Amino acid sequence: MPKYLLQSSLTQDGLKGTMKEGGTARREAIAKAYEALGGKLEALYYAFGQTDLYAIVDLPDNVSAVAASMVANAGGASKVTYTPLVTPEEIDRAAQVAQGVTSAYRAPGR
Repeated sequence: MPKYLLQSSLTQDGLKGTMKEGGTARREAIAKAYEALGGKLEALYYAFGQTDLYAIVDLPDNVSAVAASMVANAGGASKVTYTPLVTPEEIDRAAQVAQGVTSAYRAPGR
């Protein structure tokens, strides 16, 4: 199952809600949402700075990731971004594919 890195910056309301509910309650709510999408919350950490929350999630596909992003961002309590994570084995396969494309590709202006 594809993995994604979630990064979330909480709004003022999101911070107030987290202070009221607590971090573990939010983790449980987030895990439940991913389960509803057929996925799994692998890890969740709070941070301080520009990003308030980091998570690694397993989701069935990009459509599920976009759906999760839409739900979270529409809620207004946070700004969430997802980054697809790629395994070293997938990089190996991509490098093999890239070798076949290299001779067909021409850089701009060349």
